[in-house]
Amino acid sequence: MSPETSMGAQSTDGESMVRLAGLTKRFGRNAALDDVSLTIGPGEVFGYLGPNGAGKTTTIRLLVGMLRPSAGTAAVLGLDAWRQSRDVHRLVGYVPGEPALYDRLTGNQHVAYCSHLRHRDDRKRAAEVAVRLDLDLDRPARTLSRGNRQKLAVVLAVMSRPRLLVLDEPTSGIDPLVQQVFHSILREHTADGGSALFSSHVLGEVERVADRIGVVRGGKLVAVERLQDLAARSLHRVRARFTDGVSAAEFAGVPGVRDLQVDGRTLSCNAPQAALDALLKLVSAREVEDFECSEAPLEEMFLSYYGIDQQPGHTSAAETESVSGTAVGHAG
Repeated sequence: MSPETSMGAQSTDGESMVRLAGLTKRFGRNAALDDVSLTIGPGEVFGYLGPNGAGKTTTIRLLVGMLRPSAGTAAVLGLDAWRQSRDVHRLVGYVPGEPALYDRLTGNQHVAYCSHLRHRDDRKRAAEVAVRLDLDLDRPARTLSRGNRQKLAVVLAVMSRPRLLVLDEPTSGIDPLVQQVFHSILREHTADGGSALFSSHVLGEVERVADRIGVVRGGKLVAVERLQDLAARSLHRVRARFTDGVSAAEFAGVPGVRDLQVDGRTLSCNAPQAALDALLKLVSAREVEDFECSEAPLEEMFLSYYGIDQQPGHTSAAETESVSGTAVGHAG
């Protein structure tokens, strides 16, 4: 049973916006992605998390028809991402992690070019988004900072009001105030019935906007969680200092206790709310000098549950391939 089936997949009325079924991509003997299945419903932001090199970008390139799967399928509103890529591109706005822009063209010229490819005039919408992001569309791309290049990629992705936004580290290099504006734009997109796949290696970034989060490690989808369900299982940091020495064995039997450490007279651990009563009874059976209990941040709790390495990991061949193009969604 896949994580999508066993960990609370969101059921939707009608057709799913995104459906990955057994999606697999191999490069020689290396499985960059292995049997990934998930769905994303209308109006949903799905946060796609994992350490660098885990398979996030490979998933995205398969979803937008830039790679052919070795097995399984990726579909957007029932359209096969590889066999019907032209039709899929009309439905998708794509922000790659490293936008590929035309250095000599201004932002306005990029907008005009992408509008031409889509056979529609999106200049008004592009100008509105650019103002909100504090982006000057009259400057050539070669003069833009990394953050402003990322803003331009966002403008090009959202200006056509696509049904699906595919976002690969979209706020990289963008300052926190502008990130808040981007999150507002994303919420407006989903309020209108659009959906988004938001890839990141930082849970705190997607926590503010995602409805569900999935974790990929070593090319496998290892967890799918609703944010509200994860918060309900919140961990508490517990630290106690006793007058006499204690042993870890005294507290190891409490169900749900994690990261238990005992150093002489000091105990520290993480415990779910359901375990606090049993843990406190054991603590209170000893003479206590000091005691602390506080709710752990959601990101720390998530990493504790699934053992996600916060440090950049080994980058697979699939992840190191450059992602070309700024905004997918033209007629092809």
